Amino acid sequence: MPATKVAAVSTLTDPFVTTLLGKISEGKHVINVLKGETIFSQGDRADTLYFVQSGRVKVSVVSSGGKEAILAMLGPHGLFGEGALVGQLFRLNTATALEPVTLFQVEKRAMLRALRDQVDLAGKFMSFLLTRKVALEEDLCDQLFNDSEKRLARVLLKLVSMHEAECVPGSPMPTMSHETLAEMVGTTRSRITHFMNKFRNMGLIEYKGHLTVRTQLLSDAVLCD
Repeated sequence: MPATKVAAVSTLTDPFVTTLLGKISEGKHVINVLKGETIFSQGDRADTLYFVQSGRVKVSVVSSGGKEAILAMLGPHGLFGEGALVGQLFRLNTATALEPVTLFQVEKRAMLRALRDQVDLAGKFMSFLLTRKVALEEDLCDQLFNDSEKRLARVLLKLVSMHEAECVPGSPMPTMSHETLAEMVGTTRSRITHFMNKFRNMGLIEYKGHLTVRTQLLSDAVLCD
């Protein structure tokens, strides 16, 4: 198991995740990971999977040339590390906490046993994987057919949707650097800066201490042209 830097065990629980995994009594741990800490790294042994209770996690991959690409940005109810269940011996990507994160860490053997014995859990797990598959196909089509401006708009809209699902309505969105946005979109930082300035001049986004995205205007102006 990789050496994961964690804080003290959290007493906070997510009702959805707690209910989903409630019957797993062994091989399950609640951990807190500090902002910027690595949960697991590319090449580590793959013997656990993780469910997000709170916070955001970045899942990324680094090429042999050192270029990083972000595969997913996960919030509450998110799942990652599931490759361990299908014979993946070593991690093919890296998971990093973008902010303080609370996770359920479930050992591979415990999860496989639960999926075999708990029909309800197996059904919800399958539903989640199918939803993930559809999202990945959409992301692939986005990369193949849309230019970087449209890809950035789509990323911003997804971040707003994630933020609204997990936070108090009206609360400011967390800061997201242009470097991180560039990794998510698959372009350069300078292109992200150019398009963000363009979106701001068009009134599609606003900076007042934090980023505000005018979702309907952005969707109409960029994605529905």
